[in-house]
Amino acid sequence: MMNATICQAIRHRRVLKFSYNGGTRVVEPHAHGLSTTGKELLRGYQTSGFSTTRRPPFWSLFDVANITGLVVTHDTFPTNRPGYTPDDSAMEEVHCDV
Repeated sequence: MMNATICQAIRHRRVLKFSYNGGTRVVEPHAHGLSTTGKELLRGYQTSGFSTTRRPPFWSLFDVANITGLVVTHDTFPTNRPGYTPDDSAMEEVHCDV
């Protein structure tokens, strides 16, 4: 179910909000797929919210199994962020992307 929600948000360029590793994050989703070890991943551009390592905005790779409280917001993003690469080396299989 979460996979379909993530892919729908990507197709419609809708911003996601979710809890991850101890805090709320606001993310522009760009790709969703599987890693070489079979983990479900979300590649996104975090525009605001929690991070233990740096201040947003930045690119990040999220393990979907650790995402809770996923909400598709009404906010949209019109274009791909600089630095987005459709051929994401972290993903062996891409389910959906912008």
